[in-house]
Amino acid sequence: MTMTEQATGAHPTPRARNGGPSSATVEHVTGAQSLIRSLEEVGADTVFGIPGGAILPAYDPMMDSTRVRHILVRHEQGAGHAATGYAQATGRVGVCMATSGPGATNLVTPIADAHMDSVPLVAITGQVASKAIGTDAFQEADICGITMPITKHNFLVTKAEDIPRTIAEAFHIASTGRPGPVLVDIAKDALQAKTTFSWPPTQELPGYRPVTKPHAKQIREAAKLITQAKRPVLYVGGGVIKAGATAELRMLAELTNAPVTTTLMALGAFPDSHPLHVGMPGMHGAVTAVTALQKADLIVALGARFDDRVTGKLDSFAPYAKIVHADVDPAEIGKNRAADVPIVGDAREVLADLVQAVQAEHTEGNVGDYSAWWRDLSRWRETYPLGFDQPADGSLSPQQVIQRIGQLAPDDTIYAAGVGQHQMWAAHFIDYEQPATWLNSGGAGTMGYAVPAAMGAKAGQPNRTVWAIDGDGCFQMTNQELVTCALNNIPIKVAIINNGALGMVRQWQTLFYNQRYSNTVLHSGPDVADGGSFEGSAADGAKPNGGTRIPDFVKLSEAMGCVAMRCESPDELDAVIAKANSINDRPVVVDFIVHEDAQVWPMVAAGTSNDEVLAARGVRPDFGDSLDD
Repeated sequence: MTMTEQATGAHPTPRARNGGPSSATVEHVTGAQSLIRSLEEVGADTVFGIPGGAILPAYDPMMDSTRVRHILVRHEQGAGHAATGYAQATGRVGVCMATSGPGATNLVTPIADAHMDSVPLVAITGQVASKAIGTDAFQEADICGITMPITKHNFLVTKAEDIPRTIAEAFHIASTGRPGPVLVDIAKDALQAKTTFSWPPTQELPGYRPVTKPHAKQIREAAKLITQAKRPVLYVGGGVIKAGATAELRMLAELTNAPVTTTLMALGAFPDSHPLHVGMPGMHGAVTAVTALQKADLIVALGARFDDRVTGKLDSFAPYAKIVHADVDPAEIGKNRAADVPIVGDAREVLADLVQAVQAEHTEGNVGDYSAWWRDLSRWRETYPLGFDQPADGSLSPQQVIQRIGQLAPDDTIYAAGVGQHQMWAAHFIDYEQPATWLNSGGAGTMGYAVPAAMGAKAGQPNRTVWAIDGDGCFQMTNQELVTCALNNIPIKVAIINNGALGMVRQWQTLFYNQRYSNTVLHSGPDVADGGSFEGSAADGAKPNGGTRIPDFVKLSEAMGCVAMRCESPDELDAVIAKANSINDRPVVVDFIVHEDAQVWPMVAAGTSNDEVLAARGVRPDFGDSLDD
């Protein structure tokens, strides 16, 4: 089983074995047929893509495959994000396909997104004929060169006989070690040429040897630090979910009684409801989580990378803490923060070994005493809980909308979020008790992620409810994939948190740009935004507080084959959500009209120290502990 498959209990992906194909049946096929057969053999059951000239030969044999389902998307970016959502929800490798030139370059954003969030993805692109490469032929683009910095590896295939081996290697690289995207660019003449197909192929990856087993000495050193510490924190990143290590994480936390923080990419790795969980750290993290890291004397980082959104101003981050940093990617260790105990290894193996090492320390009478630490943590948690105010004018609070969606949805619901205020509110006000139930674009922060990612998640987990929590700005980037959902029986549910603005950018303009709202108003043109008027009624798409709804998301969604509703009052909220949950034969879109001035708190302003965290606007916490001197 791969690490990602272990994370969700998915079936293992069949993978090529090292060794020759002497015992396999040899078939005479075209390169294109060889490609489809290879996808079948590695266990790819779903491909998101759009045909075009250079990749067209591959689409003909795909019609005959009974094992690979192709989902025709409306834009290649949608294909890439759908493959990512599929991978995050199932633990298997996501697959997307596009033609050369603009088809391939439209995959660049989702490939970069998958690279930042370590998602196992294989992108297959057609390329112009091998003899035309480098001639600026029609629809030629050097997609291997373009994506080299944002892929784990990429291949250019110009010979038909290389296709099975390349596909096997691509899936192996994408899903092992630190997962990531792999691009396979195949010349058109390689797809058209005659060749033979046999399976399994011989893999040729002499330099690829991911380290998964941690060094025993480093594990013992980490265990000693944990039992000696007075203020430890387990800083959990997305690598724990990818490694399928959530059970081992819980064992270590309960064995040590250390507080746990889960990053934006790790929500669900440790139950939100668990008493040891102190919240999400970061720029918009919980006050307790941010402060716990800042005042810790030991941070045990597990599959996390000390990114800027967690650390704030790096040279002031966690000044009292020793660092144990465990990661499967050795390049991450020491990259941003020096590690006192570096541990290279798979998070599942690291945690399992740490549990045994800590148990050995306990047997020798070395048990950590964190009672004073927990008194501080509990006081902060009680004093500065997450919360929100209801709008004084009786309009919908976006936080309440998201909270009620989480409370009314089935327990195993998967949530995919766009990027911005609604993303942070979804992280805060929905409880995540299981891994792989929270999908978002953490590293790249890609607007337009939610709808196609939700589509991919639903395609991979058809028996589970999937909600996309999206903003009106994000929704307008990739909403055309609702057509794909409607035509392919992928009944996702979409909540548009519609505040008529690019909400997070508007929040920064409020706080840092003297309320000068330059180009963040979405619901009206310059004349209306500046106080002009228009003719129309609410039934015609008019916006009650001035401006007009362009587009009218209800009409737009209905035109794309969805059931669509609008909710503008708290009195309607539960009934609308319940109706959305009851419809499972078509996509559902709900346009929630929310107050435009709601803001995301807590907050650490960009470039400042985490010591300057604000619990709310103008509210700086008073921690009242001995470390504040």
